[in-house]
Amino acid sequence: MSEMITADLVDLDLSADSKEAAARALAERMVALGRVTDLDGFLADVAAREAQMPTGLDGGIGIPHCRSEHVTEPTLAFGRSAAGIDFGAADGPADLIFLIAAPAGADDAHLTILSSLARQLMNAEFTDALRAAADAGAAAALIRGEEPDGTGGVPEGIEDSVDSVDSVAVPAAASAGAATGIATGSPDVGPEEGPQNGSEEGPRNGPDDGPAERGRPFRVVAVTSCPTGIAHTYMAAESLEKAGREAGVEVVVETQGSAGFTRLDPAVIEAADGVIFAHDVPVRDKDRFAGKPTVDTGVKAAINRPGELIDEVRGKAARGEVTAAGAAGTDGASGTTPVERGGKPGEGYGTKLRVWLMSGVSYMVPFVAAGGLLIALGFAIGGYEINKAPSVMDHFVWSQADSWAALLFQVGGVAFAFLVPVLAGYIAYGMADRPGLVPGFVGGSIALTVNAGFLGGLAAGLISGAVVMAIQRVRIPAALRGIMPVVVIPLISSAVVGFLMFVVIGKPIASAQKAMTDWLSGLSGANAVLLGALLGLMMCFDLGGPVNKVAYAFATAGIAVADPSDSAMKIMAAVMAAGMVPPLAMALATTVRGKLFNAAERENGKAAWVLGASFISEGAIPFAAADPLRVIPSSMVGGALTGALSMAFGATLRAPHGGIFVVPLIGNPLLYLVAIAAGVCVTTALVIVLKGLRKPAPGAVSQGPGGTDPSAPSPEAKQPVAA
Repeated sequence: MSEMITADLVDLDLSADSKEAAARALAERMVALGRVTDLDGFLADVAAREAQMPTGLDGGIGIPHCRSEHVTEPTLAFGRSAAGIDFGAADGPADLIFLIAAPAGADDAHLTILSSLARQLMNAEFTDALRAAADAGAAAALIRGEEPDGTGGVPEGIEDSVDSVDSVAVPAAASAGAATGIATGSPDVGPEEGPQNGSEEGPRNGPDDGPAERGRPFRVVAVTSCPTGIAHTYMAAESLEKAGREAGVEVVVETQGSAGFTRLDPAVIEAADGVIFAHDVPVRDKDRFAGKPTVDTGVKAAINRPGELIDEVRGKAARGEVTAAGAAGTDGASGTTPVERGGKPGEGYGTKLRVWLMSGVSYMVPFVAAGGLLIALGFAIGGYEINKAPSVMDHFVWSQADSWAALLFQVGGVAFAFLVPVLAGYIAYGMADRPGLVPGFVGGSIALTVNAGFLGGLAAGLISGAVVMAIQRVRIPAALRGIMPVVVIPLISSAVVGFLMFVVIGKPIASAQKAMTDWLSGLSGANAVLLGALLGLMMCFDLGGPVNKVAYAFATAGIAVADPSDSAMKIMAAVMAAGMVPPLAMALATTVRGKLFNAAERENGKAAWVLGASFISEGAIPFAAADPLRVIPSSMVGGALTGALSMAFGATLRAPHGGIFVVPLIGNPLLYLVAIAAGVCVTTALVIVLKGLRKPAPGAVSQGPGGTDPSAPSPEAKQPVAA
């Protein structure tokens, strides 16, 4: 790569009187060197970025910048104005103007170099040296981090303090490891200098520092991001880190820039006393920071007044102001999908595979629930012959119940038709992000065409994601990068996936799907009971987690057809019954032996009645998080019993969700309720016995001094979190 800035790209006597004229003067130098191919097109992109947010910064700095298809390689141009040019900064005109040009498809290394410059702009020695530079060559060398040639006017020793912007930053993994250092560098750029973990240097916070423990500094995690993700993102990070060093506060920043981002270690987030979001675009994976004192502001606030933001978050921590933790969804997924949560550095292939599959299942479940309930309601209103009704487009009578039943059934059937394509599409999305959607949906639709069913959807999703990931690894000429995500990737990946699904693996998978269906149809007697017990164990093992979702997906796959078999409906009934057991059992236990539970758990027990009755297993999570060794095994025993009894009683279910609210749609409903009641009673008894064997927590039910309830959460006590 050629040098990003040379003497030809420096104008130490910039005479422009407006930011538009300044950008044009510097851009003309880029055009002369062949770095920009279309001057007016590039300037239009610069103006569009400027319209999003002014690029002037306090301290006399202007950083117009953009990503543009008219840029051939990452380039910097520098201008110094004696009169100053207004770039919208609060403190007045800018005399140091950097025009930063990045290609539309710039790779991560180039963008990391540009971010290194952005961070250096927060270094007073660096900007002072630029103001003192006597010639263009010296200024360019200073920016590159080199020794100026000849007798350039850079003050002696200044160049030693400036990092090169032409050298690639330290790998993100290294900086992520320095999570506990005071004002450590962001994950995208190397760690900054300053006291690190284990250092004896660095001031300590005083007694009024809120929740920080005595003997260690106040800890802050921050996220910075801007629309372009090149300059402000990294300057805000540098500014926060510098302010943290000055205040004796540990600041760890996650820069969500154009070069991508590395998620902060969950342990670092957990140990933080406060959070700062400095962003002009949505923070990705924001739910990771829930439950902590949080300051949410624009990215320029972190550049211009970082000390105030740190003081503000410390004040919130001292007052105990925290953000609410995201509640679990009804399908067991948290507020974000597995894709949005993403993986963490160092995860193995097995863990990534689970996340990818869970991505598809999480997006599929709403289609299952909506379609299944509509079909079940159609059967309930019109009887089981409603599946033979003519299309409501040809025959619909407003006053006839059968017409409404047919409408519900047919709409539910349409929703069910999306199950396999959605499963495949979002597995591919979990692997390759949005470029994986098209081949994933195409592959899932082909799986339906060749009768490969649920297994075919799984295979199509994994293949689609792998194909797109392979295409993305190929080095593409700059001229083609703009059409890659819109034309090239969808075209090639869909063709490859279509060939594999139609010609190579479609028929074998269809045969395997048919064999599994035949096996389920032939289940009877002891085999069916054992399968019910196994599914019950899985449903209660992690209460909405991956194992629970595997069992649920297995059951819904069986009924996701126009005419499900009797065995498939028995499996669905067993899975739903077992999933209702843990929350109902916890609710019953807190009712009959409330003294074994603290006040928060007794309150959660009231909500668990409704959650359990609605088939929301997550209602038991607060109890499992507080006492997993007693609650989870007890729940698994009760769930296994319920699953086995449901299969033995021959209960069937066409709806994939609904709890007791779809009992009228259940075959053998009375015995089905008996199976649920048996499992609930067994789990309740086991929990009470196991909790009774331990020594009760002091004051669990007795009134403490002054009539207070010691079981109420203490401000200093760390409470279990439903996750």
